Amino acid sequence: MTETTDWVPAGIDVNRPSAARVYDYFLGGAHNFAVDRQLAEQIAAMTPNIGETMRSNRVFLRRAVRFLAAEGIRQFLDIGSGIPTAGNVHEIALDAAPGSKVVYVDIDPVAVEHSRAILAGVGGTGVICADVRDADRIIAESRKLELIDFSEPVAVLLAGVLHFVPDADDPGSAVAALREALAPGSYLLISHATGDGQPPEVIEAQRLSSRTGTEISLRTAGEITAYFDGFDLVDPGLVFIPQWRPDPQDPVDEHPEQVGAYAGVARKG
Repeated sequence: MTETTDWVPAGIDVNRPSAARVYDYFLGGAHNFAVDRQLAEQIAAMTPNIGETMRSNRVFLRRAVRFLAAEGIRQFLDIGSGIPTAGNVHEIALDAAPGSKVVYVDIDPVAVEHSRAILAGVGGTGVICADVRDADRIIAESRKLELIDFSEPVAVLLAGVLHFVPDADDPGSAVAALREALAPGSYLLISHATGDGQPPEVIEAQRLSSRTGTEISLRTAGEITAYFDGFDLVDPGLVFIPQWRPDPQDPVDEHPEQVGAYAGVARKG
C-alpha cells in the first residue's frame, strides 16, 4: 500500500528515516512513514520504555503550557520542538489563551519544513531553523518574525533538548544567554533525560538508542537544577516527569523514575 505524501514539502526525502518523524510516531502523530516506524521499532526494542518516556514528556509539556497560560504567559518560544503534532504547544496555548504567540525552533531541517507546511495559515505561529546553542540567533530571528516581544514575559520551553547538547558545548551557557534576554515574569521549562534511578542496562540502552549521531547526555538532578540558575522553581520543583502537577486523569505510577527523565518549570523574578 502506497502512503500518501501530498503533505510533504518539496525536497524532503521520504525514503530516509527522520529523527523528527520517528518522534512523531512515538507520540501517535500522523506525520511519519514506514521507514520512520521501522527505525522507531528498532529503538524501542533496545529501550522498551522510550515510547512511554516520550509520551510522558509530551503530556507534561501540555500540562505546563496550560499552567503558564493561567499564569498570564502569552508568548511561547519552543526550542527543539520537532514536528508540531496534534495537541502541540500552539493548540494548547491558543485554546487556553486566545491570541497567544508561539515560535517553534528546531535544528532539523526536516522538522522545520514539515512544521512550516503544517502551520501555514495558522496565525500567531512561526518557525525558525536554529540550534539551541545559538541563543543570539534564536532571539534575533524571533524578533524578526515580530511574534515575540522580549520586553514582555516569555515562556522558553526546552522540553527534551538539552540532553542532546554535550558537556563540551556547555549547555548551561546557552540557557544563561536565553535568561539574559528574558523580561522579569518570564518562565523557563526544562525536561531532561537522567540516569538517576536507572539500572545500568537501561542507561546503556538509552545511549545506544540514538540514531542521529548525537549521544544523549544523561545528567543528574543536581546538574539539571543548575540550569535554572537565576530562576525560582515553582512547586513541586524538579521531579520525575509524571510527578509534575499530574492531572486527576493521569495518576502517578509508584515508580515514576522509570520514565528516566526530570521536569521543572521556573520563573524569572
